[in-house]
Amino acid sequence: MESLARTANRGSISTGYDIDNSCKFEHSNAESLGKDQAQGTQTTWTFSTWLKRTALSDTSHSYHHVWAAGRSDLDNGTKFYFRGDSSYPENRIFFYMDNGGTQYLHGATSQSFRDTSAWYHIVWAVDTTQSTASDRSKVYINGELQTLVGVSGAAFTNPPQNSSTRVNDNGGVMYVGAQNQNGGNRFRGYLAETVLIDGSQLDVTDFGEYDDDSGIWIPKDVSGLSFGTRGFYLDYSDASNLGNDADGSTEFNEYNITAADQATDTPTNNFATFNVAQPRQSGTTIAEGGTEMYVNSNYQTAVSSIAVSSGKWYAEFIAGGGNAMVGFVDVTEWTIPQLHNGFWLGYDGTGNTLSVGMKGSDGVIYNESNSATGATFGNADVLSVALDMDNRKAYFAVNGTWVNSGNPATAANPILWYTQRADGTPWTDVITMGITGNSNTYPRCNFGGYSSVVPSSPQSDANGYGTFEYAPPSGYYALCGKNLAEFGGTA
Repeated sequence: MESLARTANRGSISTGYDIDNSCKFEHSNAESLGKDQAQGTQTTWTFSTWLKRTALSDTSHSYHHVWAAGRSDLDNGTKFYFRGDSSYPENRIFFYMDNGGTQYLHGATSQSFRDTSAWYHIVWAVDTTQSTASDRSKVYINGELQTLVGVSGAAFTNPPQNSSTRVNDNGGVMYVGAQNQNGGNRFRGYLAETVLIDGSQLDVTDFGEYDDDSGIWIPKDVSGLSFGTRGFYLDYSDASNLGNDADGSTEFNEYNITAADQATDTPTNNFATFNVAQPRQSGTTIAEGGTEMYVNSNYQTAVSSIAVSSGKWYAEFIAGGGNAMVGFVDVTEWTIPQLHNGFWLGYDGTGNTLSVGMKGSDGVIYNESNSATGATFGNADVLSVALDMDNRKAYFAVNGTWVNSGNPATAANPILWYTQRADGTPWTDVITMGITGNSNTYPRCNFGGYSSVVPSSPQSDANGYGTFEYAPPSGYYALCGKNLAEFGGTA
């Protein structure tokens, strides 16, 4: 597990090959891609995809299917999925093959994969004609060959020699991001560079390689591979047709997938989202590619999955209803229990908060027990946060107008920012940006890689990264891997 965590790709390194786009999949929207299968090689194939999770599996949604192929019910077929419930709370990845009710393979990784801030690369390479059983099905994650273990008390076995896998099965169906069209068990997150090779069991090094300097597993250009008769290449580059097969084979049908689901959050430029792993009250959920929080009751706060310690950073938020607060918080604050139940940015009821927040109903800016006048905002207003970690200055804007005549570009009139809590606990200067929402509201974030609210006039930072409603101030940048690599910070 440690080595896989070490090599998980957070997009903070520069590579020779860039992936420009991904596709967002959301279970609650019943989003998936699907197509009818035609006859191809059922014994030999290679599936590869990069993925970033934006939700963990739990008892309410335990199966998150990434890919499935088989007959219409997909009970008879080949698939893999994340699972996390009372039986398997670890959020491991399960791999399954069944043909006509005969189970050929049912195994799981021994490691869990709970990092929702990073991109993973999964390759499943199959050739059941191989004489050696362990060569018939190979699973790689971030370049490392996995040893699958049995599930439900059964020993793991590899598929029988020459067995049919239901992949490329004429009359069958195939889905990306779901087990089937109408059922549940859908994936929640982003997929990039989704590939099926028909007729060849390729090596993982055909799809990726380790960066010499960082040791991070990074993607290779796969456009030159031979995809075979029934293979495909989903690069998600055409927003108007995200099911387009760039190899020119049969396209996928889009089920509730629209142009708005295209994202620039990719393995080569990973963007911040809401931090899914942050503890929060039961019933409060994160959806829409990690950019929307539903607050079930009381006040709940969501912050960025990437914290920063240096550089200048920009993000946008929308209150989404109720009495909200927008701002930022020191990572030290996560140690206090108030944060997870009724915590407001800038005010936790103790006078000891290491955070700053501007309240929508009265425009007051809170920092510990101190306050200052800011600006009011409503449910649909676009709220900007500009954070200067190099000089300990911050700025808030409502619909593009900076509060109190602030000017991030010239460092004029910043938001007050104390150095320690009233009890003497200092700021660590490792900061996350976020928003507080009230009961039955939907606060949203936009860190630039994806937004469930499409900007009316998209703007990017000076490096061309991010898609925002308003242009980031001069010298401020989207919170993404390439900018972190250039300007510093903490991934």
